[in-house]
Amino acid sequence: MKLDRGIATLTLDAPENRNALSAALVAELTAALGECGRDPAVRAVVLTHTGSTFSAGADLKAPPSPYAFVDLLRRIVELPKPVVAVVDGHVRAGGLGLLGACDIVVASADSDFALTEARIGVAPAVVSLTLLPKLEPRAAARYYVTGERFGTAQALAMGLVTAAAEELDAVLEGLRKGSPQGLAESKRLVTARVLETFERDAEDLVQRSASLFASPQAREGMTAFLERRDPEWRL
Repeated sequence: MKLDRGIATLTLDAPENRNALSAALVAELTAALGECGRDPAVRAVVLTHTGSTFSAGADLKAPPSPYAFVDLLRRIVELPKPVVAVVDGHVRAGGLGLLGACDIVVASADSDFALTEARIGVAPAVVSLTLLPKLEPRAAARYYVTGERFGTAQALAMGLVTAAAEELDAVLEGLRKGSPQGLAESKRLVTARVLETFERDAEDLVQRSASLFASPQAREGMTAFLERRDPEWRL
C-alpha cells in the first residue's frame, strides 16, 4: 500500500496473468482493503493496476470461491472510505464487477471493457450484485449477452465509468477536502441500494454461478479458452 496525503493506492500487480482474479489475489486484496478501512490516516483508496489489463476476470486455473469474491465486492461497497478505480487498459468479466463495486471509476480513452462470460458457457452472475444497480438497462442487456467489447465513451454513457482519466486529480483533491465522517456517511447514502441487492440476491447468485461453472458447457468453454480454440457451439 502506498499512502499520499490520505490517499492509499492498492495496485493489482500480476501483469503476466493479466491481473486475473485468482484465489490468492482476491484474498490479498480483501485483506489490504481491511487494513485501509482500519487505518485512520487513510481518507480514500485508489485501486489501479500494472500492465495493459486492469483485470481479465476470474483466473480459470486458480479461481476464488464465489463466496470469497462476493466478500471482496462487499468489502469495497461497505468500506467507510471512498474507493476510486483507475483503469488504463482492458477490463473483462469479473474485473467489471470490481469497477461496479467502486464508488468512482476513471478510465483512459483507450480502455475497453467486455462481459465475456456467455462465451465460455456461464453468465455474469455474481458481478450482477454491483453492476445491475448501476448500469443502464438496455446497455446491460446488450453487453451481457453479446460479449462485445465497448470503449470508454460507451462505459461513461451506461454508468460503468464515472469520468475520463484527466479528471483523476480533481476527484482526489475533492476527496481530500471531505471529513472522514462526511465521506463515510455520504458513501452510505449512495451504496444503500447496492447493499440491499447483496442481502436479497447474493446467495442465489453464488449458487447459480457455482452450478454454471460445474456444467458441461462451462467445462467445454473454459477448455476451449485455455486451448485458444473455438468452443463446440461456435457457429
